[in-house]
Amino acid sequence: MLYSVRGTLIHREMNLAVVECGGVGYQCYITLNTARQLPQVGAEVMLYTILNVREDAVELFGFADNGELACFKLLTSVNGVGPKAGLAILSELSPERVALAVASGDYKALTRAQGVGPKLAQRITLELKDKFGLPSATDGIMLDTGKPVGGFNASGNAAEAVGALTMLGFSAGEASAAVAKLDSELTVEEMVRQALRALGRR
Repeated sequence: MLYSVRGTLIHREMNLAVVECGGVGYQCYITLNTARQLPQVGAEVMLYTILNVREDAVELFGFADNGELACFKLLTSVNGVGPKAGLAILSELSPERVALAVASGDYKALTRAQGVGPKLAQRITLELKDKFGLPSATDGIMLDTGKPVGGFNASGNAAEAVGALTMLGFSAGEASAAVAKLDSELTVEEMVRQALRALGRR
């Protein structure tokens, strides 16, 4: 319904931003990662948004980029993960780190977020991994050339990076093509970060 808001930042808190558009101030709940990227009050800002309607409240959530918004949608699609838990996770971990945690089954990384216990973290990793069919680190991936990426370590890193990008909403083809252009010696997180930059420019 509301894809984004662009206007003047008239108020900001640790987990809240108010953006004035056409004389109307839109209160957006935000993550700490988004808060760190906000400009000073009085400057122009643009946030990607999602509207959450409940019986007792209508809330707007704002994100600095599409990757964070996509990750928030995925997290809140898991049974038991509400908007507050989604914000808490993305305040502790970047979308790349969330994707890598799911791809590798590292549920403990998610427990760093306030209010996310081991059981909920395990459910998140299991449900999202099953939902997106992420490859394991040792599966390897086939690129447009029809050849596996690099050797064992390179193949494992590339597979995890592709899995993480797939979780963030990119097709396997897009993710594989972006990762294929990167140095195979990069860490998984750096691969995801550089691939996201490249995919964002398309």
